[in-house]
Amino acid sequence: MKQFLLLVTFLFSTQLFSQTDAEILKSIYNKSLTNGKSYEWLDYLSNQIGGRLSGSLNADKAVKWTKEELDKLGLDKVWLQPVMVPKWERGIPETAFIETTSGKSIKVNICAFGGSIATPKEGIKANVIEVNGIKELKSLGKESVEGKIVFFNRPMEETFIHTFKAYGGCIDQRYAGAMEAGKLGAVGVIVRSMNLRLDNFPHTGSMTYGDLPLNQRIPSAAISTNDAEILSENLKNDKNTQFYFKQDCLQFDDVQSYNVIGEITGSEFPDEFIIVGGHLDSWDMGDGSHDDGAGIVQSMDVLRLLKEVGIKPKRSIRVVLFMNEENGMRGAKKYAEEVKQKGENHIFALESDSGGFTPRGFSFDCSDSNYNQILSWTSLFKPYLIHYFEKGGSGADIGPLKNEHIVLAGLRPDSQRYFDYHHAANDTFDAVNKRELELGAATMTALIYLIDKYGIKK
Repeated sequence: MKQFLLLVTFLFSTQLFSQTDAEILKSIYNKSLTNGKSYEWLDYLSNQIGGRLSGSLNADKAVKWTKEELDKLGLDKVWLQPVMVPKWERGIPETAFIETTSGKSIKVNICAFGGSIATPKEGIKANVIEVNGIKELKSLGKESVEGKIVFFNRPMEETFIHTFKAYGGCIDQRYAGAMEAGKLGAVGVIVRSMNLRLDNFPHTGSMTYGDLPLNQRIPSAAISTNDAEILSENLKNDKNTQFYFKQDCLQFDDVQSYNVIGEITGSEFPDEFIIVGGHLDSWDMGDGSHDDGAGIVQSMDVLRLLKEVGIKPKRSIRVVLFMNEENGMRGAKKYAEEVKQKGENHIFALESDSGGFTPRGFSFDCSDSNYNQILSWTSLFKPYLIHYFEKGGSGADIGPLKNEHIVLAGLRPDSQRYFDYHHAANDTFDAVNKRELELGAATMTALIYLIDKYGIKK
């Protein structure tokens, strides 16, 4: 019986070794589409746990559950990496309205930005000054701003096909708007949501006060794109239109959380590390299915698919589920710090943090020699309609690993719908398509397989 089992193992390994790369990629895609786990995992993460704001009870539940699921995969190692993270709570749901000089009140969809202070208990009501960005705000000076609510209304640029470029052109309003307005004596800040369509969903996100003194810090919140249009129109007709909002958010001391890590140890080069991951935390508005539940379950499924297809990696492959990407990057910084302390040789890192939509390809931060090697594989991906291979950014959580030799990569799904859901209450499980999610997991697994097989150029 023992000899029979050895023979079966030998024949299977010989068959796998003799397969072409195209055949192995086909096996990976077939396995993901017919026996994938990513959608099932996302269902649990989204619907049984929900939004996972750093430092929250749900974030703790997500850490425990993902570790348990990785343990079930029979990996060589699974562990938790402690990291201190910020703890901010939204509190009672925010309220807001526009008040015209004629006494008309228009209810507004609003949400506080993560890290914002609360308003006074009675809320804030003041005249509004509309600006197109921080540059315009600074040009107005303190006389025009003091005592008012600053309304940042620069929209995402609709003509940009790369929607993340459009997003990048607006987020300074959200991130630093309250800091700059507070310096000029404003009493509050409201910001048009980072969204390419008109709807009623306010989109949250992180913000900072920098080193602004406590007495100059002012509350900051997002309003929906529809409400931004309404407010702007009212201000055109009546400069004395007022805005009221109330929020009860609180900032607590840092608390302990964890990165969740699983590893298949390499059979030939165990000291060369390849990592794949996303961020386990999310905002609290929805259940974080696209941002970044999709990236989490896809990354977990990469290791499972490798095992299911029968690939024994040459190099050590880790899945890293980073904590606190949304409002601090503490997990990413902690992981990179320990990599440096231990002298670990990370050669490749892949991140999925652009939603669970149809994969289009990857962007790479790497040398020309490594990029050219990767380009030589594009014909392997074309049967799956993966055509986008470009130099560019990778991902926030793997960014701290950057050095002179590592190859960093980001999965690039179709991004046209991503900002409809990003950081909003409609980022929920029903917005994710099962097949698109599974195609993404397979695409990531295929790239990891090729990197492991051929290594990187020195």
